[in-house]
Amino acid sequence: MTVQPNSIEARDAAYQLHSYTNARKMEAEGSLIIEQGDGVYVTDNTGKKYIEGMSGLWSVAVGFGEDRLVKAATEQMAKLPYYHTFAQRGHTPAVELSEKLIQMAPVPMSKVYFTNSGSEANDTVVKLLWYRSNALGKPEKKKIISRIKGYHGITVASGSLTGLPYNHMSFDLPIPQVLHAGCPHYGGFAQDGESEADFVARLARELDEMIQAEGPDTIAAFIGEPVMGAGGVIVPPEGYWKAIQDVLKKYDILLVADEVICGFGRTGKMFGSETMGIEPDIMVMSKQLSSSYIPFSAVMMNDRVYQPIADETNRIGTFGHGFTGSGHPVGAAVSLENLKIIEERDLVGNVARLSPLFLERLNALAGHDLAKEARGIGLIGALELKQQGDAAGTAGAAMSAACLERGLIVRNLGDTVALCPPMIINEDQVKEMFDIYAAALDSLSF
Repeated sequence: MTVQPNSIEARDAAYQLHSYTNARKMEAEGSLIIEQGDGVYVTDNTGKKYIEGMSGLWSVAVGFGEDRLVKAATEQMAKLPYYHTFAQRGHTPAVELSEKLIQMAPVPMSKVYFTNSGSEANDTVVKLLWYRSNALGKPEKKKIISRIKGYHGITVASGSLTGLPYNHMSFDLPIPQVLHAGCPHYGGFAQDGESEADFVARLARELDEMIQAEGPDTIAAFIGEPVMGAGGVIVPPEGYWKAIQDVLKKYDILLVADEVICGFGRTGKMFGSETMGIEPDIMVMSKQLSSSYIPFSAVMMNDRVYQPIADETNRIGTFGHGFTGSGHPVGAAVSLENLKIIEERDLVGNVARLSPLFLERLNALAGHDLAKEARGIGLIGALELKQQGDAAGTAGAAMSAACLERGLIVRNLGDTVALCPPMIINEDQVKEMFDIYAAALDSLSF
């Protein structure tokens, strides 16, 4: 990339610190500037068009340039551009969205709490769990078990739940109350000669042993993504979630399903919890909730979680937590319209119908000389490449660059190269996406 003086790329490098970016590399090379989006495509400031194979960040379910969402935001902005949900105040969009989400829930839920991002939502979950334990007179019941390679955000609390090294290094994370259990990636963590069933049994046994070692009365909850996203698109083996839930029920430990990536159709059902047979006490939602047209997220909890919290607010006199933008009326209005589009256009059905083609094309690449493993479900998938020498991530970065050159945006997670296209994608576009992906793979040489 050649950066011209005073160009938008040069100004970006001069003034902005970017997420998940080597700042020195950014200063030297500049950035890719995206100017416009339409359906599954985005266009940069030079006029080059790309298939957005990652839906932005796993999130633009209904595609770019959806007029109905623009209209919903504009109309709400004109009517009530902002109001809050503090001190027994409210507004219609937040009430209607709360009701809609409770109705959509795959298991009985009681209340919805709105936040602005998945990270804020999971941070709030940590506080809710601690608050609830204090309400129950169990101040020692504060530890939360997450998993190696799980991704739950980047605040101090949610970044601690995340089980990825780069999210901890130099940040002094994780905090002491967070534990990390084994990752359900059979291809990456199975022992020699261990069957999938044996692998699942071992993970459940190790979780049980961790709980016993820490003390069951000290564990508040277990949190997990139904299918891991940023950890490398890890689809757990058959029976994994049943085995984990059996352990949690044995010790009366709450289960939090992080549906930030899986929710609203990505796995071929409305929620990843449905796909994986999970019965959560708390669900965390963002990304495809608003198709990321506006920052918005939600925490949904069952009555078992809510009632002690409500009692504690009555004892203290208030619930001393909240964000200025919680339940923002524009975000709620956009999210409501987004959910209507998902339902009216049967986008969850579209994912289910296209998934066989998507997975067939992905799995066909698993035999490539550079490939290590293909993983996927619904319309989320990844190809893990063989590490080249001692430099982990080299192959993934090269693949991402080769795709970008050919007009496809992917995301490399180390040497794993992920795909997660908008749920509006059609059969021809899936084929076009994989034609580019395969050509990029063939072009690599090390």
